[in-house]
Amino acid sequence: MKFEPREIIDEGDGFLIRWADETENRFDARTLRMSCACAGCINEWTGEKMLKPEMIAPDVKIEHIGIVGRYALNFHFSDGHETGIYSFKYLRELAEKPKSTTDKRR
Repeated sequence: MKFEPREIIDEGDGFLIRWADETENRFDARTLRMSCACAGCINEWTGEKMLKPEMIAPDVKIEHIGIVGRYALNFHFSDGHETGIYSFKYLRELAEKPKSTTDKRR
């Protein structure tokens, strides 16, 4: 399955992706920040999650969204974090987890 976004819409406190298969997923900034899989957030050797929920402000925001090639997004968060790369496949997987997004078919 290809994970191709048709549209990425900034919604202020998060964003919406409309996928090629007509699925829509909304992502909030805090959920994305908590889901970062960069080397600073996940121990590269053990896979242990280093980032704890209490380390992230409840009102963290996405200040900038960058496109990485044709396969991922990079977020600059209001807490200064900007090293995570979120592949479209990973974003779709996050969207399928309960409580992380709201999905609907158009």
